Amino acid sequence: MDINSVGNVSASLSSASTGNAVAIAVLKKSLDLQAQAALQLVQALPQAAPGTTATLGNNVNTFA
Repeated sequence: MDINSVGNVSASLSSASTGNAVAIAVLKKSLDLQAQAALQLVQALPQAAPGTTATLGNNVNTFA
């Protein structure tokens, strides 16, 4: 193996790891922005109105 090729491999690995680090940072930023947008949407929902009676919706009929 030639010494120059070892240097080339080292440089390409270094640039690949830098590229991966940038991609991960962009992904984290994107996930943070999506989480903030989802939180804003959830907070914008109106509060559910209570049912007209206290027993409405408390029971579920199921058949086996």
